[in-house]
Amino acid sequence: MKLTIIKGLLVAGMLVGTMSAQTIYQREQNQQNRIAQGVQSGALTPHETARLEHREARVNREIRRDRFRNGGHLTHRERAHIRRQQNHISRAVYRAKHNARRF
Repeated sequence: MKLTIIKGLLVAGMLVGTMSAQTIYQREQNQQNRIAQGVQSGALTPHETARLEHREARVNREIRRDRFRNGGHLTHRERAHIRRQQNHISRAVYRAKHNARRF
């Protein structure tokens, strides 16, 4: 009985870790799509686009570095930090797309 409960908890923990990694990846993809849509519609200038892409690349490098240091996984603290960074970038994308600057 105890062994079954422990196995269930381990599987649940692995699923949470996998879902978190998928969430981070999906969020990156969504933000890239938002940036691409802004470029296509003309809502983002080339300078704004470059700045947003640079910020995205910096977060992606940090994710790769953290995973390398932890054997392919992210700690809860690292995931929270990445989520905060992605929130900041998301707000920056929104602001850049909705300001009055055009080509």
